[in-house]
Order: sequence, then structure tokens, then C-alpha cells
Amino acid sequence: MIKYLIIDDEHMAHDIIKGYCEMLPNLEFKGDCYDAIEAINFLNTEKIDLIFLDLNMPKLKGFEFLKTLSNPPKVIVTTAYSEFAIQGFELNVLDYLLKPFSFQRFLSAINKIKTTENKQQAIESNDISKSTEKHIFLKQNNSYIQVELASILFIEASGNYTKVFTETNTISIREKISDTLALLSKNDFMQVHKSFAVAKKHISSIEGNRIYIQDFVVPIGKMYKTNVNGLFN
Repeated sequence: MIKYLIIDDEHMAHDIIKGYCEMLPNLEFKGDCYDAIEAINFLNTEKIDLIFLDLNMPKLKGFEFLKTLSNPPKVIVTTAYSEFAIQGFELNVLDYLLKPFSFQRFLSAINKIKTTENKQQAIESNDISKSTEKHIFLKQNNSYIQVELASILFIEASGNYTKVFTETNTISIREKISDTLALLSKNDFMQVHKSFAVAKKHISSIEGNRIYIQDFVVPIGKMYKTNVNGLFN
């Protein structure tokens, strides 16, 4: 069951959304909130899978509220204002429904929940598959070199090439760093700079904006600081 919460300052909007939800067997109503402050208090005590979120509310606007959530549920925006759609998708909302919306349009938004779940499951399955692999072949010039994944310390973008640093040598391959990372498991490797990704298990220490791996020092980019901080949680 998908547990949902409605956040909207209009009573009629609550009635319409609940009426549509009652037609679907996999949705479970958990609460009504009429402003964002009330919703914040509600989310502190209840676990919710999906929020129907209005934007133009008193005290705190919808997107301002959404930015306060460190780990938000899935969000479907329900609003009369089309001009904020781009901002909504930048905040990874599931869908953006313009009032008044039909049941057919509402159902299309709900179906996106299953689609995103299937994509996430596929990504996780792919990562598990990569984690069980022991070796990969990397093309250096005209040769294919077999590399043990556990031996890779970090990778570095270098012009049109990517350098793969292992415990014993350095291999230069004519690939973008993003394509090289696609060969590696996100469970084991993490991008820490636009030009660097590291093997988590080989990190010796982290000091300020530097990662130490054996005798190497890898910089941490501002955009990737959150990735690194996630190691401490």
C-alpha cells in the first residue's frame, strides 16, 4: 500500500484528491494538512510514501517546504500555477498536475510511482551484479588488460582519456570518466570530483577537501562534498 498525505489550503482540493484515491486499491489515506507547518509536524511522527502538494499556501510555499525535507517522500504537485513546473522537476517531483485535472491525468501520475520503483530496482540489481564481478577488461592502445576490480584505487579524468590507478600500475584508456564509472559498482566506487572517483575500501583518511589513498592525494570537489559526507552516516 502507498500511504499518502494531502497538503493543500483548499478543502475542495482535499475532497477531489481523496475521491480519486478511493478509486484505486493501492492507496491508503493517512492525513490532511492545510499548510506546510502542519505538514512538517505530521511528517515528524508519521511515515508517508507519497505527498500531494499544493504550491501557493500561507506561511510557507510548497517548494520552500519541500526544500526543508532531508529525505522527502515521492511528491506529486497539484496546483493552478503552470509557471513553476520546471522548478518542480528540478526538485525531482514525480509529476506536476495543473488544477483542475481529470481522473485520467491523475491516474497517469500515480502510475509513475511504479515506473520509478521499477527503474530503481533495475539500478540496484545492476549494482549487485557489478559487485559480484571480480575482473574487467580495459583497452589500453591496442591491448586489452584484465584488471582485478579489488585492486583499483581510484580513477582520474585526463583530457580524452581516463587513468585507472591500481595497486600495481596505472592504465590509460580512451574513455570518459563517466563511461568508466558505468563499469563499476556504485556500492564500491564513488565520484568525489568532476575528474576523480575513488574506491571506498582503499580510502586511508579524509582531511578537509582531500582524500588520502596510499601515497596518493585525491581532491574533493564542492559539488561532491555531500557524497563524501555520506560515508560518515
